[in-house]
Amino acid sequence: MDSTLPNAYERVRLDPVVGAAIADAYMAAPVRDDRAYGAYAAFCRETVQQYDFLVGRVEFGGLGLSVRIVDEDPYSDVDPMVDDVRRRRLNVWASAASSNPHPYLTDSENDMFRAVHDVFGHAASGRGFDRHGEEAAWLKHSTMYSSLARRALTTETRGQNCALNFHYCGARFPEQKAALLPRCFSDPRSARIGRAVAERAVAW
Repeated sequence: MDSTLPNAYERVRLDPVVGAAIADAYMAAPVRDDRAYGAYAAFCRETVQQYDFLVGRVEFGGLGLSVRIVDEDPYSDVDPMVDDVRRRRLNVWASAASSNPHPYLTDSENDMFRAVHDVFGHAASGRGFDRHGEEAAWLKHSTMYSSLARRALTTETRGQNCALNFHYCGARFPEQKAALLPRCFSDPRSARIGRAVAERAVAW
């Protein structure tokens, strides 16, 4: 998909056949897989770079956002988050508050990822937190990662989203894992484009 097209991300939908296959792959993956660590190392490096850009001072080329880590989910939908981002501020739900530790990322690294994913995935695409919004946020944010790091990003976002919706039917969040899904699921061309929805995006 050409991400330069106006409102392109409004039309992203999570294909149920693809979603169910991703959920099955996520549930079958080990909690820790040494073969995934190269991708996760790249993912961490690139996430830190994005976070530095996010909070960096405007006069030095950053976006100048003030990020605050909070103990409760701060946003029920994307609109108040977009409003905060426009005001150069962001609240992030603390990883430590979830009682679902990551087998590779530290809480601090996970918090940084949550911040950049909220801004460069959700706010930048204007899509919310339902299964289709998470799919659009994965697709949007994946443009900022290398092909190696994108495989870890896919586990962290697309994999968890699909497991939540197609395995647990939205009842519980899946266990976090440091493993890689089949390479085809990291391919942006596997995303489905449907009819537009009315949500807002941040224009940088």
